Amino acid sequence: MAYEKPWKSYEDQLNQLIQRRLVVTHRTKALEYLERIGYYRLSGYWFPFRERSGTCCPLIAPIGRKKFKRGDTDRFVLDTFKEGASFQNAVNLYVFDKKLRLLTMDALERIEIGLRVDISHSLGKKDSFAYLKPELLFDGFAKKLDEKTGLTEHHEWLSKQAALISRSKEEFIKHNKSKYGFPLPIWVVCEIWDFGTMSTLFAGMMEVDQDAIAKKYGVSNGRVFASWLRSLNYLRNVCAHHSRLWNHNIVDQPKLSHLGEVTWIDPFHGNAPHSLARPFLLLCIAKHLLSIINPCSEWGKRLKLLLLEFPDLQHLGLNLAGMGVIDGWEQWDW
Repeated sequence: MAYEKPWKSYEDQLNQLIQRRLVVTHRTKALEYLERIGYYRLSGYWFPFRERSGTCCPLIAPIGRKKFKRGDTDRFVLDTFKEGASFQNAVNLYVFDKKLRLLTMDALERIEIGLRVDISHSLGKKDSFAYLKPELLFDGFAKKLDEKTGLTEHHEWLSKQAALISRSKEEFIKHNKSKYGFPLPIWVVCEIWDFGTMSTLFAGMMEVDQDAIAKKYGVSNGRVFASWLRSLNYLRNVCAHHSRLWNHNIVDQPKLSHLGEVTWIDPFHGNAPHSLARPFLLLCIAKHLLSIINPCSEWGKRLKLLLLEFPDLQHLGLNLAGMGVIDGWEQWDW
């Protein structure tokens, strides 16, 4: 399908928004935001402000309408905006989202460092180069061949780690390579793992080793904990690419621990799927892990304060429920 949308100046972009009934109270400031942030990025924040049509049946959406599915009902997103929607509303939501991403990255950095130590210490006790040895890892990870590639997940993981070592400019990597050569001991090489590399290796550990680390964080099942790390890696990638976070649909969702095991998770059991597919649950998981890694951390309180600053968008039908927040969250021990 040929792309036919024409280039538009910032003035034309703003005029189009006004024509579509988006309220602009400060034209000069609005133009500055379009120049600095960009129409396309901001459009992700004013998208929820757009009007929706009623139930429709046509197989093809009319021009100027974007078709989407909600449950079993076909509806359309119109170009025009809901009454009272303003450019400033979108900017306020953008700023909130930016603060949320930065706060999330702060937590994930500390979690990543803490889990690197847990994994390298656990495997290093078995062998300085345990990450190279299939017999020290889960069979499904280390021995099962992929039908398409003929490789194991362990092979693929080693290839990714090798690329990280090759790209690394860290002095400690250069020092160990020049003085001792390859392979690097796990407590050295773990320092160049990214979150994805770390979480993938955890998923490839023997179940008994997974369980031992998971229990440190109050979770008895290491496979549940592995799903937490995988989902947090997904969250990290959203933040690292500066993508919209506040109402992001979490594709890689975490598993829930057993009822009564982690008390704050209990309200999520039996809750609407929406709460499992939005960032709030993962933010709560991050807070839970941080409370173990650094019991004196104030991160949870900072998160609560930020959530309470969510822009007033009730007139557009938007609130913290879009993040998957559940009733009573304010009373939790943050």
